[in-house]
Amino acid sequence: MKKIKELYLRIGHIRYLKYIIVTILAVVFVGFVDENSVWQHLGNKYHINKLQEEIDQYTELHKRNQADIDLLDKDPKAIRKIARERYFMKADDEDIFVLSDDNQEFTINSANETVE
Repeated sequence: MKKIKELYLRIGHIRYLKYIIVTILAVVFVGFVDENSVWQHLGNKYHINKLQEEIDQYTELHKRNQADIDLLDKDPKAIRKIARERYFMKADDEDIFVLSDDNQEFTINSANETVE
């Protein structure tokens, strides 16, 4: 108990100690504890940057799709190309062969003997 009293008396002689303690507590509160803290602010900035990158990606995708739509409006051959490539449509006298680079195991279905 005597040591605590001596420590209190030594600290009591420092004139601006209460101001230093209040300042440190305020910095800790504003920096980390508060709902509008600096830590929260930095997290929000990071989240905003991620969302901005996502907006840029979707804007670029929109521009490419809009260019494709404009091409489809102007060129009937583009419609035929997309129908053949994406939807495997064909003319009556044509056959379609789909080539794939996938490494899939092929199994023969005994019911209709087709390769999947």
